[in-house]
Amino acid sequence: MPALVNYGGDDECYPGVSFHPSPMDLDGLLPSSSHVDLYFRPSKRARIGAPVVFGGRANEQVCKPSIEALPDECLFEIFRHLHSTKERSSCAGVSKRWLMLLSTIRKAEICKSNRASINPLVERSNVVQKKPESDEISDHEDESNGFLTRCLEGKKATDVRLAAIAVGTSGRGGLGKLSIRGSNSTRGVTNLGISAIAHGCPSLRMLSLWNVPSVGDEGLFEIAKECHLLEKLDLCHCPSISDKGLIAIAERCTNLTSLIIESCPNIGNEGLQAIGKSCSKLQMISIRDCPRVGDQGVSSLFASSTCAITKVKIQAMNITDFSLAVIGHYGRAITHLTLSGLQNVSEKGFWVMGSAKGLKKLTSLTIASCRGMTDVSLEAMGKGIANLKQMCIQKCCFVSDNGLIAFARTAGSLETLQLEECNRITLLGIGGALSNHIRNLKSLTLVKCMGIKDIAEEVTLPSLCTSLRSLSIQNCPGFGSASLSMVGTLCPQLQHVELIGLYSITDASMLPLLETCEGLVKVNLSGCVNLTDETISTLVRLHGGTIEVLNLDRCRKITDASLVAIADACLSLNELDVSKCAITDAGLAVLSSSEQINLQVLSLSGCSEVSNKSLPFLERLGKSLVGLNLKNCHSISSGTVGMIIEDLWRCDILV
Repeated sequence: MPALVNYGGDDECYPGVSFHPSPMDLDGLLPSSSHVDLYFRPSKRARIGAPVVFGGRANEQVCKPSIEALPDECLFEIFRHLHSTKERSSCAGVSKRWLMLLSTIRKAEICKSNRASINPLVERSNVVQKKPESDEISDHEDESNGFLTRCLEGKKATDVRLAAIAVGTSGRGGLGKLSIRGSNSTRGVTNLGISAIAHGCPSLRMLSLWNVPSVGDEGLFEIAKECHLLEKLDLCHCPSISDKGLIAIAERCTNLTSLIIESCPNIGNEGLQAIGKSCSKLQMISIRDCPRVGDQGVSSLFASSTCAITKVKIQAMNITDFSLAVIGHYGRAITHLTLSGLQNVSEKGFWVMGSAKGLKKLTSLTIASCRGMTDVSLEAMGKGIANLKQMCIQKCCFVSDNGLIAFARTAGSLETLQLEECNRITLLGIGGALSNHIRNLKSLTLVKCMGIKDIAEEVTLPSLCTSLRSLSIQNCPGFGSASLSMVGTLCPQLQHVELIGLYSITDASMLPLLETCEGLVKVNLSGCVNLTDETISTLVRLHGGTIEVLNLDRCRKITDASLVAIADACLSLNELDVSKCAITDAGLAVLSSSEQINLQVLSLSGCSEVSNKSLPFLERLGKSLVGLNLKNCHSISSGTVGMIIEDLWRCDILV
């Protein structure tokens, strides 16, 4: 006691701190209390006072670090003085609170000076900044490059992950591309996460948002403020984004070159008008299923004299003939145009677009599911679009033989023609277009055209189509022997032939085509179930020296005899698909023994007769293979598959 009385030091009374090394030993001496003041000579200051509760072994002293007691404003001021990206990344790993706080700091707010003011009351603009050292300059340059790409899908798409990306990518080249597909159902992406990206990634050049209902205009406001280098914006199923967000992007992101808007019900004419007014560098625009967008919005994109848009897609929109007239008159820079599902556009709209002769650079045109697409409008496009090279017409029920022949007569530059589900087109229309008019046509594709059927009487065709190199007939059930014979006679220079899902094709009907063509390179006969080994034997006998790709998928009558013929005659074959054919181990043995075969891709999917005995044959073929498909080969055991994978380690194998 005298020692305590006479002590003249600076001892203080520290509430809630025990002077005994083990407070539990004093359980019987001191009363239990929620707060006990004890006098002791301090050896180390306690950072924060906390109550001590004595109650046995389970009692522990809870001490919260003092820095966690600081308000966000103080932590913000501390964090913005961390001029090293490595230091900021390290701090972000401490806690979620620190991470989210760091993600709110803009690049311009980071103080680069080691002697910057630490007074949080000082205005940010008055902070004295030291000239960066050489290493800081290079770090800053890396942050602006935007080399990195990140993609978040489904459950992984959260604000926390976006904050981590914003903080973590700044010192690793900078984020250039960000894609968000879907959102976590309970804690998905919101404006907070998008704002974190805006603050931490000013190098962002491409942003894609798909199905993120909680992201609205506020998120785009922040992107517009900070990401002035933005070039590509993709908004799909974003119901919370309206014209306000798009206007902000248009006013501040003037480097925008590509804009895709799909199923955004709150984006309308005002947003597109702002884009057309401010984004003079825009080259690609795609708009789909946006009910508030009408003629005013679409036409404003092309009305400017500085319009440089080259690629346009307009699908499922409530526009009328007026928009197509504007495109036809002012779309001078357009090279690729897709129009689909325009139910309010009549024949007059398409006719005016073609007749205006303003689409001078248009080379590729796709029109789908448009009732206004008729024979009259198709002929007008052939006359008015002089440089058109690729034409695709899908599900246009009013286009017939007359329109096709008239179009072929005037479209002198056409090289590729695709007709899909145009059921008024018949074999006479195809023959007339090929034989009379399209002198530069190189590729013809017919898909599900139910009007194409064999003609009983013989058709006299005036001339051959010597320019055609590629022919694809897919799932046209009426295309039979007579149709194939006529096409084979008309087109002697074919190199690529696709006959897919044609049940009526037989060995006899294939013979004229194979005999007429001079050198086939790619042949796809998948789904032609009535073809046998006889067709393959004739094919390799006449074209074995030139053929490089052969697809016999689902040709169930093809057997080992075809593999024997291929092994003997196909000197240049690179890809072979015999999936679901009647192939056995014996056929693979013959194929692998051929010294001239140098296959790179082999597909045996669904060949139930191929078994473990084929292991040595596959290993021999594997010396040149880069791709092997063994899916649904149930006679090959898992152990054999494992050995094949181990032996052919350079080959991509599907099992």
